Amino acid sequence: MPPVSVKIGDIATMRKPHPCGSLDWEVTRIGADIGLKCLKCGRRVMLPRDEFERRLKSLKGRAVD
Repeated sequence: MPPVSVKIGDIATMRKPHPCGSLDWEVTRIGADIGLKCLKCGRRVMLPRDEFERRLKSLKGRAVD
């Protein structure tokens, strides 16, 4: 299966909620690892690309600034 096409600023909805209750994350970095920022509490995490793709539920367009 080809890798998911993801861009900086995209909104990723994950399968399981963050402890703060949010499912939505903003993509902040792309590479072998994907950088994510929680849209509710602002927490930043890094996930390996394969783990990110497993946990991903849906990918929306750009974040609204």
